[in-house]
Amino acid sequence: MDLLDAHLIPAVDGVAFGLLLFVVAAGLSLAFGTAGVLNLSHGTLYAIGAYTGAELSDGTWGGLALGLAAGTAAACVAGAGLSAATAPLARRGHLAQALLTFGLALIGGDLLIQLFGADELPVRVPEALDSSVMLLGHRYPAYRLCFIVMAVLLAAFGTWVLTRTRMGAAVRAAADDPQMLAATGHNPRAVHTGVLAAAGALAGAAGVLGAPILGPGPGTSENVLMLSLVVVVLGGLRSLWATFFAAVAVGEVQTLGVSLVPDLAPYLLFAAMAAVLVLRSRFAEPATAHGPEGPAPDPVARLRGHLAGRLRRRPRGTPGAAEAAASGTAEAPGTAGAAGADRAGAVPRRSGNRVPKWIGRLPGGTAWRQAAPLLVLLVVLISLPALLDAYSISLAGSALALGLLAVSVTILTGYAGLPTLGQTAPFAVGAYATANLAEAGWTVGPVQIVLSALAAAVFSGVVGPAVIRARGTTVLMITLAVGELTGAVVNQLKSVTGGADGLVGFPATQALWGGEGMLEESELYNYALVVAVVAVALTLLVLRSPAGKLLTGTRGAEARMRASGHPVGRYLLVAHICAGALAGVGGSLMVTVQQYLSPADVGFEIAAFALLAVVIGGTTSVIGALLGAGLIVATRDWVAGSWPGHGPLLLGVLFVATVYVLPRGLAGLRGGSGGGSEPSSAPRPPDRPTPVPTSAPAGKVSP
Repeated sequence: MDLLDAHLIPAVDGVAFGLLLFVVAAGLSLAFGTAGVLNLSHGTLYAIGAYTGAELSDGTWGGLALGLAAGTAAACVAGAGLSAATAPLARRGHLAQALLTFGLALIGGDLLIQLFGADELPVRVPEALDSSVMLLGHRYPAYRLCFIVMAVLLAAFGTWVLTRTRMGAAVRAAADDPQMLAATGHNPRAVHTGVLAAAGALAGAAGVLGAPILGPGPGTSENVLMLSLVVVVLGGLRSLWATFFAAVAVGEVQTLGVSLVPDLAPYLLFAAMAAVLVLRSRFAEPATAHGPEGPAPDPVARLRGHLAGRLRRRPRGTPGAAEAAASGTAEAPGTAGAAGADRAGAVPRRSGNRVPKWIGRLPGGTAWRQAAPLLVLLVVLISLPALLDAYSISLAGSALALGLLAVSVTILTGYAGLPTLGQTAPFAVGAYATANLAEAGWTVGPVQIVLSALAAAVFSGVVGPAVIRARGTTVLMITLAVGELTGAVVNQLKSVTGGADGLVGFPATQALWGGEGMLEESELYNYALVVAVVAVALTLLVLRSPAGKLLTGTRGAEARMRASGHPVGRYLLVAHICAGALAGVGGSLMVTVQQYLSPADVGFEIAAFALLAVVIGGTTSVIGALLGAGLIVATRDWVAGSWPGHGPLLLGVLFVATVYVLPRGLAGLRGGSGGGSEPSSAPRPPDRPTPVPTSAPAGKVSP
C-alpha cells in the first residue's frame, strides 16, 4: 500500500501526459497513415498552439476559449499550408517529405522564437481549474483530471467520425483507393488538404490544452515530435484506440518509469520503438527491391541496359572486356571498334603492330572527365589555408568531418538503398573513442583513426541485422531509434562521455609518431584533409570495384540477385559496417579539429544535416555529399554569423530550397551523370528499349 501511495501521483501524471501525446500523435498518425505525409514539423504545429494559447491566457474561461480557438485555427491553417507545400512531392516519396517538413520545422521554430521570445511562457488557467482535488487521499491538480476526461472523449469522438460517418469513409478511401474515391465524385486533393488541416488542428488544440502540462519553450516541439513518433510506431496506423493505449504506455514510461527505474527509463521508449519496427520487418514479406523511396520500375532492365551501354563504350583489350564476358553481354561485330575506342579515350590497335598492354590500362577520356571534379575540389581544398582566416579554416575542417559522415550516408542511401537517420550513432562512437583515447595518452592520429573506425564498425555490425531487412520509411524510423538510443547513452554514461557537459581539455592529436600535438588551425585542417582524401579515395575504389557493383545491384535488382543465389543480406551488412567505419573516421576528425565534444555534435540535427548533404549532392555522388556538407557548415556557422540568432531559419530555407530546386542534387546538374534523389515511378512500355535514366542507375558510381 505504501508503494501504491508513493507512485500514485506519477502514475496519474503518466496518464495525463500520455493522453496529451495521444492527441498530438492522433494528428501525426492521420497525416502519415491517411494523407501519406511523413510530417517532421508536427511538433511545430503543437508549438504554434501552445504559444498562441499561452499568449492569450489570462486566467479566465474566456481567455482559455479564445486561446483554444485561435491556437487551433492557426495550426489548422498551417496544416493546410503543409498540404500545398507537399503536393509537388507526391511522387517523390517520404524522404523528400521528411527533409521538407524538417526544414519547415526549423523555419517555424525560429519564427516562433522571434515572435514570443526564447524563454518558456507562463500559462494561466481559470481559477476553478487552477486548484487541487482529492484523489485516493492525495491532492491532484484539477486541470490534469479535466484534461484526461477531454482526451478520452476526443478518442471516442475521433473513432466515431472515422468509422461511422461518410466523412470518415472518404478519408479512409483517400488512403486506400483514391481513384475509386474520385469516381464517386469526391476530390482526393481536397480530402488530402482536409486531412492535413485536421491533423494540424489536433496538434494545435493539444498545444493549447497541453501548455499547462508541457509548456511552450525551446525544445518543446522536438520533444513532442520524438515522443509522438514513438507513439505512432508502437500503436500503428490502423486504430485510434491502439494509438491511445500506446500513448498512455509512453506517458507512464516518461513519468512512472523515471520514478521506478530511473537508470533504464531513458532507453525504454526508443528501444521499444526499434524492437517493434524490427519485428514488423521480420514478419513482413521480404522486399524485392528497395531504394530511398521504394522500388524502381523494372530495375533489372535498367541495370542490364546501363551495364550493356557502359561495356559497348569500351574496346576489346581493355579491362571492360572481361566484365562484358563475365556478364554475358555480347557486342555486335564492329560496334566496339574505333568509335567505341574514341568514346572511351583508349588507343586502338594499329594494323600490324600490337599496342603495349600498359597503354590500354591508362585511364581514358571518360575516366578523366569523371575524376576532374574531384581533382578540382582537391586543388581548392589544398589552397584554402592560404585564402582563409583561422576561424574559416576550422570551419573547413569541420566540414570535412561532416562530409565523411555524409559520404557514409551516401553509401547506405544511394547505393545500398537504406535511407538512414542514424549514422550519427557510429559517428558518435568514433568521436567518443578518439576523445577517450586522447585522454588515455593515445594521441597519435593514425592510431586514433584506426581504432575509432574499428569501434564504429563493430557497433554497426551489432546493430546492422536490425536494419538491413527493413526498407523505405521503416529503415528511417529504425535508424532514428538507434540514433536516439545512442544519444540517451551519451547523456547517461557520464564517466565515458561527460554527459550533457561533453568532453574538453584532452591532449592534442599528433599527426605522426614522435610529432608535436597539433594546435594551429592550419595544421589541424591539413591533417583532416589528408585523412579525408585517403578515406574518400578508398571509398571510391570500393564502389567502383566488383563489390561495389554487387552492392548497387542489391538496390536495383534485389529479387533477381536473390534468385541467382547472391547473399543480399550479407552484402548489405558489409555495406552497413563499412559505412559505419567511415562515419567513425568522420567522428574522429571532428574531435581532432574541434578539440571538444558535446551531445549536440552527434544528435538528431546532425543526422538530418548529413542526409540533407546527400540530397544536395545527389544520392549517389560522393563529391556531391562533400559539397553539400560544406554548404551546410558554411550556412550554419559562417553565413549565420552575419545574422545572429537566425541560423535555424537559414538552414530551414536551405532544406526547403534543396528539396524543390535540386530534386536530383548538384550531380543532376551535370546532365544526368550524378545521382538523382529518387527513382522515377512512371512505368515504361515493355516493348520499348529501356533508356539510360538521367539519375545514376544501379552500378554507376558518381565521383
